[in-house]
Amino acid sequence: MHTCAMTSPMTSGAPAAQGFDPGLILMAFAPIFVLTIAWEAWYWSKRDRSIYSWRDTLSNATLALMHQASDAFFLWLMIRTVYTWCYAHGLRAMPETWWSFALLLLLQDFLYYWFHRASHRVRWMWASHVAHHSSEGMNFSTAFRQSLTYPISGMWLFWIPLAFIGFSPDWVILAVGLNLAFQFCVHTRLRRRWPVIEKIVNTPSVHRVHHARNPQYIDRNYAGVLTVWDRMFGTFVPEQEAPQYGITRQVRTHNPLTLTFHEWRDMFADVWRERDLRYLWKPPEWRGPQAVPQGVASQVDPLSPNPTGPSSASGRAEQT
Repeated sequence: MHTCAMTSPMTSGAPAAQGFDPGLILMAFAPIFVLTIAWEAWYWSKRDRSIYSWRDTLSNATLALMHQASDAFFLWLMIRTVYTWCYAHGLRAMPETWWSFALLLLLQDFLYYWFHRASHRVRWMWASHVAHHSSEGMNFSTAFRQSLTYPISGMWLFWIPLAFIGFSPDWVILAVGLNLAFQFCVHTRLRRRWPVIEKIVNTPSVHRVHHARNPQYIDRNYAGVLTVWDRMFGTFVPEQEAPQYGITRQVRTHNPLTLTFHEWRDMFADVWRERDLRYLWKPPEWRGPQAVPQGVASQVDPLSPNPTGPSSASGRAEQT
């Protein structure tokens, strides 16, 4: 890590593609996040102590540290190298201006929508993402509940097109981090609905729906920042019924290792037991012909917003 964001006349104030470390910029958010969690915990301690479980919060913090260590290791070992190669052999370098940075944020948010949707509809990716959904709580600390296996499941692959079309690797990494930093703000029960705002931008109400296991809410509201993608592709649902958080067959543990690896274990057990590699890329609820009578197995479009049968928030993804 070297220096923080720099500007130059050619960038017109946009963060320079060279000479700064996006990790330092994003690290600046850490104390803000911690103080916000502390304030929210204090707020709910005076009103509803059930909102914050200290065991759950400690588990979230541990998972966050594991996730950050894994991200840092894979980023410097491999991911940045791949982005740099794609940038060097791609179409052409984008000019370093505010408009190009704004375009990058828009394109990255669009790709985030598809990453997030695939993370619910492709079991290999759900094996990582399930850790984030396994909490029965919903508060700012839930945003920290992430898996160290995201580099293995392939989150970083979704940003390769950004480097290939000419955005520098540092800019790409910064855009991803800013998107995720924004999403910290929507993991809370503090606000009800902002109907006008949520037509365009993700809000706590919109994201509460995404974390709910109510049947009508499952596999909905994949937005990172902009809800226009959900509306465009038919996955938006407003919050109406009170959300019930978690996954439908809950993992009854706060052990970070179990929360991280239980679905990987179950997925590979299914592959081995039935000698069927399709368990790796089919939806989490999919059952092979050896598991159920022929013709009963759900044949679901891996990216269907309205799957038949159990959802990715249910099914075997939660067995432990």
